[in-house]
Amino acid sequence: MKWLLGILLVVLLVAGGFVLVPSPVDSLAWHPPAPPELDGPLASNSRLQDADLLAKGAVYGPEDTAVDRQGRVYTGTQDGKIVRVWPDGRVETWLEVGGRPLGMVFDEQGNLIVADAWKGLLSIDPTGRVEVLTASAEGLAFGFTDDVDIAPDGRIYFSDASARFNQPDYRMDLLEMRPHGRLLRYDPASGETDVLLSSLNFANGVAVSPEGDYLLVNETWKYRILKYWLEGPNQGESEVFADNLPGFPDNLAVDGAGRYWVAFPSLRNDQIDSLHPYPWLKNQIAKLPESMQPPVKPYGMVAALDAEGNILASLHDPSGNHLQEITSVNPHDGFLYFGSLHNDRIGRLPLSAIPQLGIRVSDR
Repeated sequence: MKWLLGILLVVLLVAGGFVLVPSPVDSLAWHPPAPPELDGPLASNSRLQDADLLAKGAVYGPEDTAVDRQGRVYTGTQDGKIVRVWPDGRVETWLEVGGRPLGMVFDEQGNLIVADAWKGLLSIDPTGRVEVLTASAEGLAFGFTDDVDIAPDGRIYFSDASARFNQPDYRMDLLEMRPHGRLLRYDPASGETDVLLSSLNFANGVAVSPEGDYLLVNETWKYRILKYWLEGPNQGESEVFADNLPGFPDNLAVDGAGRYWVAFPSLRNDQIDSLHPYPWLKNQIAKLPESMQPPVKPYGMVAALDAEGNILASLHDPSGNHLQEITSVNPHDGFLYFGSLHNDRIGRLPLSAIPQLGIRVSDR
């Protein structure tokens, strides 16, 4: 009996010591809505398994993609490289920026504009010369520069996902559930950076409307997309565009028909949702190794929304074997290109393979 009491005492001491260790987060309680059913336009399917795979095994973590005028596909990797895939399938490292390139888009001059998680907003000219456009706003350095888009007037809109947690610690930001994110605008003409929205729960994907009158920005941890008005009577105001989404929304893009495409790295996680109302418990879980925290189920999913925020169609890979953890979906010249935070490939699927959308030539 004494040995049993001794073991119990040791367990209690270890547990007590663990509780007394400071947590890396200071969590807030949040009560998430019940997730939507995967039915109707969200019904599970295997359409993503029909996608071609580019650069398979030759890239690691192609989080976003951009296609240049020569048809070359550019992407950023986990080890700080910008890789490009030629139309003939050849893969080459274009340059090394040394940070973590995430969202990217080409401007009218052919410069690749990159949201780098560590370095800020970059401009890379066709020769590979890198310029840091901006790395702070209102005296606060960017902690996690994430996605980017360019308006018709040339101004650049981008997100800083978290001013507190850097890219490797995004799980900490999720557990803490405090609004550390910002939506920003950089004006190439003046060199000024403005904060348009602050106090966002992981500001992520950004997409400017084709007319440039508003933009969309994701609040990933709240499973929603916001609309921010750039022009008109509601200029400077924001509203909810799409709420209670089936997963964590990541990058955004708009196609030629005005449909908005959103990538979901994973579906909603029941364990995470059940933890959110209990800050103390989240603080303890944040101390655990990542392998002991709620796991992410491999799954591939993207969805198309209309200009009113209604879901039109969704593409899935329920197994996650072909495409999983999709962080970007970019329409270009009749195709959708899929990026991933940790996978080793870029997906490509013709828009015409999605019969629900009734694709026309003008839509591409």
